[in-house]
Amino acid sequence: MQLNYKQIGQGTHVILIHGLFGSLENLNVIAKPLSQHFCVTNVDLRNHGLSLHSDEMDYNSMASDIVDLMATLNIEKAHIVGHSMGGKVAMQIALSHADLVDKLVVLDIAPVSYPARHTQILAALNAVKNADISDRKQADSIMQPYIEELGVRQFLLKSLYKNDDGQFVWRFNLSVLDKKYSIITNNINANNSCLCETLFIKGNDSDYILAEHREAINALFKNVSAKIIHGAGHWLHAQKPQAVNKAINDFLTAV
Repeated sequence: MQLNYKQIGQGTHVILIHGLFGSLENLNVIAKPLSQHFCVTNVDLRNHGLSLHSDEMDYNSMASDIVDLMATLNIEKAHIVGHSMGGKVAMQIALSHADLVDKLVVLDIAPVSYPARHTQILAALNAVKNADISDRKQADSIMQPYIEELGVRQFLLKSLYKNDDGQFVWRFNLSVLDKKYSIITNNINANNSCLCETLFIKGNDSDYILAEHREAINALFKNVSAKIIHGAGHWLHAQKPQAVNKAINDFLTAV
């Protein structure tokens, strides 16, 4: 599957992978600073952004999409940076295609299965999908009873657009994401370990990486370090962009 992507900068290759319900635009806050030192390829995963839709939505498929894109762009090896679901895709690439990965950066996710966390979000997205709306303000009002946090609603509404028929629709493939949600929250396919230098960056206020996940992380990633971003939650790159960018850049440029 050919993924939509944007490429900026020059130098050693870095590939950025966004999370669930997102798009490459969510990681522009990382892409632009990194492009001062690297050639950054920022991608839309399948069923997200401007990439094609598919009934398949699992980590092997998403990892293969990135590998295929690297081949298309003649990228022999790259640093891989992923947030949340994109972090799991990044880990899957490192475990399945170690020869393609230089350094790995995982933003606020662990190689474990997670309980359902997006039930209310999926309900809100479907409520908008099933309503006849004429603007984003109406969509926000529909979502508010399900999602209290304004910032979360604003993030999701970035993927609402008016199609050629004048209807407001979600850019991501909601029906497949809803149907495959249990696969997305499940663990990656980890049959081996990775020796590449790996950095896990955790938001101090987030519960996505916990102390009990340390064993699973260390079992798969043998050359691993960690960085905690204080004053940030799961959306650490949006909440503390300078601190996150410094941590990534320092790690990728260290000899």
